[in-house]
Amino acid sequence: MVPMADDPGPRTARLKVKVVPGSSRDQIVGWLGDALKIKVTAPPEKGKANEAVVGLLAAALGIATDDISVVSGHSSPAKVVAIAGTDDETIRKAFG
Repeated sequence: MVPMADDPGPRTARLKVKVVPGSSRDQIVGWLGDALKIKVTAPPEKGKANEAVVGLLAAALGIATDDISVVSGHSSPAKVVAIAGTDDETIRKAFG
């Protein structure tokens, strides 16, 4: 099916996150400038912290983990995640 001209198509939000791996608990701390600070207990090895971030965001938003992916910063604390089916404004409101 070809989308109609007025159909915006699927939306995808981009969210900057600052990840603190190896923390004492999994927690979305809040906004740190334009990035959402997230603490996870998982270590920063073999993608474990990335998986924990995706799982924590999915649970907080009530969506499937398949709808969230890390698109940059795979081995850095500063990451960008893509969240399918929503927009940046909705995500900003969801996390205050």
